[in-house]
Amino acid sequence: MQIAKVRGTVVSTQKDPSLQGTKLLMLQVVDEEGNLLPKYEVAADNVGAGLDEWVLYSVGSASRQILGNEKRPIDAAVIAIIDSVRIEDRLVYSKKDQYR
Repeated sequence: MQIAKVRGTVVSTQKDPSLQGTKLLMLQVVDEEGNLLPKYEVAADNVGAGLDEWVLYSVGSASRQILGNEKRPIDAAVIAIIDSVRIEDRLVYSKKDQYR
């Protein structure tokens, strides 16, 4: 599992039939200090994440299992919307503080 920030959406009118109705998000990976890295991932969203939210996502075969169909051509899936991240005694991210 990895942490990323939702940067946008990916829209495709022509896609594999098994992806019909699947929302695709553009994610930017976040490091342990909360800094955005120059690495992006497109992930299927099954939890309703929105722009600028931090999410937990899974990659590889685990992401296909989460969405309930191991034959779908998905390499990454959003599995949770993050409320906060704390490392030791330091608050790295808080969703509550993001919208102030």
